[in-house]
Amino acid sequence: MNKIILALAAASGIALAAPAIADHHMAGEVDEAHIKDTAHFLKMHGEQLSAAINHPSRAEDRARDAFRHPAESLAFFHVGPEMKVGEYSPGGGWYTRLLGHYLGGEGKLVGIYTNPLSASSDPARQQRLRDQAAGFGKEVAGYTGLPAEHFSGITLDNLEGHKGTFDRILLMRSLHNPLRIGILDTELRAIRELLKDDGLIGVEQHRAKPDAPWTYANGTKGYLRQEDVIAIMRINGFELVAASEINANPRDTADHKEGVWEMPPTLATKREDLQGLGESDRMTLLFKKAK
Repeated sequence: MNKIILALAAASGIALAAPAIADHHMAGEVDEAHIKDTAHFLKMHGEQLSAAINHPSRAEDRARDAFRHPAESLAFFHVGPEMKVGEYSPGGGWYTRLLGHYLGGEGKLVGIYTNPLSASSDPARQQRLRDQAAGFGKEVAGYTGLPAEHFSGITLDNLEGHKGTFDRILLMRSLHNPLRIGILDTELRAIRELLKDDGLIGVEQHRAKPDAPWTYANGTKGYLRQEDVIAIMRINGFELVAASEINANPRDTADHKEGVWEMPPTLATKREDLQGLGESDRMTLLFKKAK
């Protein structure tokens, strides 16, 4: 990691872990210009980021920080505390709780839920998605103790009033599900409409090996090939800005029979040989809207 970034982070009270180095680097990794911008970002916003990460309500969540590198990831995505930020397909609350604290003062956190009409033909399932979006503000308020009106949720079939208003949209370990059920392209096109012209998309996703067969990297196992993600994003109107190994874990063989859910923290099959390996190997990518 760049020494300037480490120094600025230390001055801000943020404990940054050095990123693991994966054995399959790709073209498009962080260039010096982006590193310089990230160092400036930390100088400007490190105090607020540190306060959110170290908030007492995150006591249980903090055990995952060593594997999920929230400070490094949000700095790499240049998520500022005053921004309007969308969290796509929020689930489990880990990033939601952190973002709620970070954005709940000056900024705005919006939960972005899948288009109910695309996700299911079952009216009950469609209504559950709408109810989740409607209840997102109250959910985050419960996590953070901040007023519910600081947060809101939307579904991707109703973009009116939101088009072109988002500074950042984060897709955190969430691309495999819409790919698996065949709606990723339409979801990304709707997300593109939400983003400002100078807005950015941050992607963190479980990473398959470059030579993994499509039957393993098609979303059903949770792992996707990095080259496929970049290609899918490009097809749907996004250009790669930079890639990072912040969340790489070369100890993850990414070939588990039951997929990523065998890895911590889920440990669906309780395999002893996967204990203590950390979380899945993950790509961390930053995109902008293509002209």
